[in-house]
Amino acid sequence: MTRIDRDGDGFVVDATILSVAFGRPATEIRVSMQDGSITSRCETGSGADAGRWRLTFYHKGRALRLTVNAEGEILKRAIFDVPASLSFLP
Repeated sequence: MTRIDRDGDGFVVDATILSVAFGRPATEIRVSMQDGSITSRCETGSGADAGRWRLTFYHKGRALRLTVNAEGEILKRAIFDVPASLSFLP
């Protein structure tokens, strides 16, 4: 999947994308999001970035950042380490 689907004001990301990024089975992704072990943040672009969104997912000190356009096309993808204090984990 190279697209992210829009759901009203939100987004729907295929579990396989998160599975690959975090090394977890796709079948566990929904449960991990429901129990808070995977969290997310959505930022709306402005100015030169208007019409783009940055979706960041956090899990156990790692982050997946996807930059998407209005059509849901993934423009950029980055995976990086984050300090535990910035992982937004409970």
